[in-house]
Amino acid sequence: MTDVDVSTVPTGSFVNIAAYKFVELDELERRRQELRAVVDEHQLRGTVLLSPEGINLFIAGHRTGIDVLLSYLGQDPAFAGLPVKESFSDSQPFSRMLIKIKQEIIAFGVEGVNPLTRTSPKLAATELKKWLDEGRKLHLLDTRNDYEVEVGTFKNAIPARVDNFRDFPAAVARLPEAMKDEPIVMFCTGGIRCEKAGPYMEQAGFKNVFQLDGGILKYFEDCGGEHYEGDCFVFDQRVAVDPQLRETQHTQCFVCQAVVSPEEQKLPGYVGGESCPQCYVEPERQMAAVLAERNARLRELVNPLPGSKPYYNMRPLNVPGRFDGYTLLDFLSEWHPQVPREEWLAKINDSSIVPGQRYGRRKRRMTSPVETVPLSPDRAVRAGERFENLLPGTVEPDVNGDIEVIFEDEQFIVVNKPAPLPLHAAGRFCRNTLQYILLELYAPEAPLNAHRLDANTSGVLVLCRKRSVARVVQPQFEKRTVEKFYVARIIGQPEADQFRCDAPIASAPGEQGVRRIDKENGLPATTEFRVISRLSDGTCLVEAKPLTGRTNQIRLHLWHLGYPIQGDPAYLSDGKVGSNSSLNLDEPPMCLHAHRISLHDVDGELRQFETPLPAWAQA
Repeated sequence: MTDVDVSTVPTGSFVNIAAYKFVELDELERRRQELRAVVDEHQLRGTVLLSPEGINLFIAGHRTGIDVLLSYLGQDPAFAGLPVKESFSDSQPFSRMLIKIKQEIIAFGVEGVNPLTRTSPKLAATELKKWLDEGRKLHLLDTRNDYEVEVGTFKNAIPARVDNFRDFPAAVARLPEAMKDEPIVMFCTGGIRCEKAGPYMEQAGFKNVFQLDGGILKYFEDCGGEHYEGDCFVFDQRVAVDPQLRETQHTQCFVCQAVVSPEEQKLPGYVGGESCPQCYVEPERQMAAVLAERNARLRELVNPLPGSKPYYNMRPLNVPGRFDGYTLLDFLSEWHPQVPREEWLAKINDSSIVPGQRYGRRKRRMTSPVETVPLSPDRAVRAGERFENLLPGTVEPDVNGDIEVIFEDEQFIVVNKPAPLPLHAAGRFCRNTLQYILLELYAPEAPLNAHRLDANTSGVLVLCRKRSVARVVQPQFEKRTVEKFYVARIIGQPEADQFRCDAPIASAPGEQGVRRIDKENGLPATTEFRVISRLSDGTCLVEAKPLTGRTNQIRLHLWHLGYPIQGDPAYLSDGKVGSNSSLNLDEPPMCLHAHRISLHDVDGELRQFETPLPAWAQA
């Protein structure tokens, strides 16, 4: 059976019916099956509720099918005299056909309220209009939910102020005591709520209660919109109908289900399928909430630090092309000269150096040894080959865990990196690194670094959430179109307020991992500097703008000019050189901070990210 092709149906040819009847029903499953056969044959859609207390239905389809359905129902003595309200629409307002068996056809959940034995007096729509025309003293009580009332209601009606019909008893308790002796006409969409609301109010002591027969829809049908303001919410895809029972331009929010009027659809907070004025949250507030949750989780991940408990560590050793053909011992000794040759030999002999394992970035968390294969120190290695350095019982030095995520969207994650904190696994650090912590924070995502910062450098760091973003961003660093600005506190005070350095930098580190100026074979490097303030202690705050991206470029250029960065463990005063290692937490900080960065996103839009200055830079 195929669906109705609504594009070929003349305007207004869909008939919408609403009906209910409180009547004792049995054999509910049989009734459901027989109803299913009728509605399926005639391609009707909507909802039918069957229960021991009666039937409630909202159905739409072509005239012929609707007539067949009503004829079928009319043949059942239980449904004799079923009152039906009709309206018309240009399209099918229901997406499917549901027939459900329920305990109640209108859920109320109050003992002793049974419309089969007792209902309040019914007031015809025309009689209510007459009373309102005459200005008769009465109270109009709207029993519907708040979101329905907002679409429209009778003038001067009292809203029940409920989110669910089960809250109606509490609403009755809030009514003034004086109303118990005064006329009350209650109403709802089609009348079914009032069948239970009226008897309940009588039980609560209200002596003069009427229910609008057929509800608002019947009033529209018989009397139009006089004494009524707005439209009437209906429970189908039309959302609301006007007093002429025509579909209106109201819609319903996909996110919060609120009814959105035509006027509200013109407001900035309305985005079809995304938000409406009632659930819209300004981007700033939304970002603040996301970041607060993210940073709270960060605090959990770094307290305690992930590398503070002993674990079985595996450190990769990848063979660069220049070591092709070297013996294993010679490769290790020359690739990591900071470790004595005798120590590498001992590790090979006790099988702490093993063939490389296959795993991704997220799987560096071994808890037990792998199966080892003894290797010879004289074994030849090949370019691209991988080995593992096994480090059981590893406990890493403490680092600064005060990481803060300052921005995130679908493209970027921006972090204010503290110091000292290594960016990725190296030397003594594997888990106490920014990369490891962020992989835990954003799992199962694996953010990609757009650039790098030294362990001892603090400040803004940008990560890409997807490889497609990284493919756009990383070439900008290679082409030097990214602008980066650092703040440094240097020892000494330059004569000029603006200066630069073009000294070339060695392509590889020397002793203690420290790079040097290499005027003959070094890589071109340029940094521009600007004095921010000259301090009374003989230091100076400067802004540094690197025009190239060499490792340790700002630190090395300032040292080369005779103005080393305060706290730098590698580039010391008087032209001396120390060790380029991560500082301990109890040592004075290296006063270099990545302050802001500008780059273009995948849409070509210029994005700028900035971090606050640390305490040492606020002098």
